This record gives sequence, structure tokens and C-alpha cells, in this order.
Amino acid sequence: MKRKWALLPAALAATLVLSACGGGSDDEAGGGEGKEAKLTMAIASAVIGPKEEVAVYAVAKELGYFAEEKLTVDTINTDGSVAALQAVASGSGDITPADAGSVLGAAEKNVPVKAVGGLVQNWPWVMAVKPDSPITGGADLRGKKIGVISLASGSAPYARAYVKAAGLDPAKDVELLPVGVGAQAAAALNDGKVDMLALYTQAYAVIENAGTQLKYLTNPDVFNGIRSLTFSVGARDFDAKKDSYERFLRAAYKAMLFSAKNPEAAMKIGYKVFPQILAGKSADERLKADTESLVAWLKTATPASGEPEQFGDWGAISDDEWAKTQAYTKEAGQISGDVDLKKLWDPSLLSGANNFDKAAVLSKAANYTA
Repeated sequence: MKRKWALLPAALAATLVLSACGGGSDDEAGGGEGKEAKLTMAIASAVIGPKEEVAVYAVAKELGYFAEEKLTVDTINTDGSVAALQAVASGSGDITPADAGSVLGAAEKNVPVKAVGGLVQNWPWVMAVKPDSPITGGADLRGKKIGVISLASGSAPYARAYVKAAGLDPAKDVELLPVGVGAQAAAALNDGKVDMLALYTQAYAVIENAGTQLKYLTNPDVFNGIRSLTFSVGARDFDAKKDSYERFLRAAYKAMLFSAKNPEAAMKIGYKVFPQILAGKSADERLKADTESLVAWLKTATPASGEPEQFGDWGAISDDEWAKTQAYTKEAGQISGDVDLKKLWDPSLLSGANNFDKAAVLSKAANYTA
């Protein structure tokens, strides 16, 4: 199924209602060098959870990292990366951590977006089945129903690429069904509505913490070295907002480092900024499971080895990683040819975004009490 570049109704409604968050006067919205600015981060998910909205946004907001950069940052939720990219392209949002494949797909379709910094650097997607399922790999998928978050999320192209890697036709041999995340996705699997799930590791952590056991399938080698969530912005006003975006990235990467060092504190901060995560329960009831979920997400967004003290070069994406990501995106059917990365990828903000006192962030994380 070819993807059409239009916001899904729910996401479009949310975007229209909240579009003023990204507006304001030229000084406020564009933010000249060092000036106060307002930005809106479009979250590429309809559900708030222990992932980038906590480690990037909540921590940066609560600890004053955005304020130190003279930024006021709001959020909107969208129904996946496609919708989030349309939000920043249209001006309803300013910056989004969106799936890299969706970013490439948008660029091929001339949606005016730019990628400015990496976020999730270790492939987060994996297939899961019930422990007693006879499915052991791609060869067993013919005629099966695969649960994806939505057809506008990164799980759909992942599922198609997984099926293609097994030598099957994703348009004919399997059926993709939107099942969301959390309890909704678990119920779809447990009730037999789908045979397997195509989700990211943090989403599975939530499901397992709620009591559902899973068996994970091994990804084929085609997924090694592929990038996932990537900070992207609208291209039309990029030059006017470059300084604001650099300051946003600096605050975001500081928050990421803090979260990697002290994920429990980050999760407590997440509850304060996004109390809906608690879903009516107390922080004590949820903290252990939610912190485990956040740690699972952080493992995909930080280097695969080493400790936070060694982390650096935040946001970098190598030419080899872009090449592998393009190859995967073609395999998944999101693009038909190579995208001109010179027009899409602009890493010029990363030097400034990495210019912060890492020792001070680590010290604050080590001594922080919520």
C-alpha cells in the first residue's frame, strides 16, 4: 500500500487546534540569534509514554534546559511519523523526532522537511509472538496478520521490509492491522486478532511489565546499522529558525544525557510534566515498570556500549548509516529511488548542539532527587 502524504483525521484535528503553538510574532516564532523563541515539538505518537517525550521534552522543560536557551516549547501529539512530518512541514509544529524512513519518504515526495540531528541510533523494531506460537521467522508469515501501531507509524514499513526480506510479498502474503500500543496491542495478540506484533522495544517493555509474555523473532541482517527516530524540521523557514533549532537540540541532548545517567529521576519528572502517563495510578505503583520501559527506550537512543560519561557526538549520523537507511527504506517501499541527502540532511547545528558542560549535567543527574 503506497503512503499518501496527508494527516490522518485525528492528527489533523489536533494539529489545527494547536497550530497556534508554533506561531506568534516573527521574533517569538523564528527566534533570531539568542532571542527568546517559541517552538512546538510534534510527538510522532498519539500516546504519551516513557520514551522521547520524557527523556527529551519533560526533562529539558522541568530542569530548565529550554529556559536556559530562552525557549518556550510546547508539544502536540500526532498519529505517527507521517503526520508529525506533515505538521512541521505545514508550520503546525516546528520540530519532530520522526522515523528516518518516513523522513526520506517525505523528501522524495517534495514535502519540505530537513533532518537536523539523530536521536534513536540503534534499531528499535522487532517482531514478537506469543510464547507458544509456531512462528519462528519470516518463512512462517504467509497468510498471517501483523499488528502495527498504525499505518502512518514506522512499524508499518518495518513489517513490510521484514516480510520482503523473507522473500514474500507484503501486499499479498500478509495483512497489516493497526493495533496501537500498550494494552490495546497486547489484547489484539492475546485474543488472536493478530498473529504477531511489529513494535519497538520500549513498547514491548510496557506490555511485558503488564504481564504478557512474548517471544521475539530475530531480525535479518538487513536491519543492522539503520537509523530510526531523527529530529526533523520544516524546510521553508529553516534559515530563519536555525539558531532556535540549535538551542533546542542542545537542551534535548542535555536532557538525554541526564536521563541516561538517572532514568528513575527522569521518569519522576515525566510524571510531573505528563501526569496522564500515570493513568490514574500512583507514581509508586508505576515507577519501577515505567523506569524499565524508559531504560529500554534509552538503550535504543544512546550508544550500544559504554557509560553515559563516555557518550558524545550527540545527533551524528554517518554517511554509511544514511546509505543503509536509504537501502532499507527502499526495501520497505517508502521510497522508490535515492534521496538527495545534501538537500535533506543538514548537520550544521550539531557542533553547537554538543557545546555544553557534560560534566555538569552528569553531576546534576547523579545528585538529583525528585
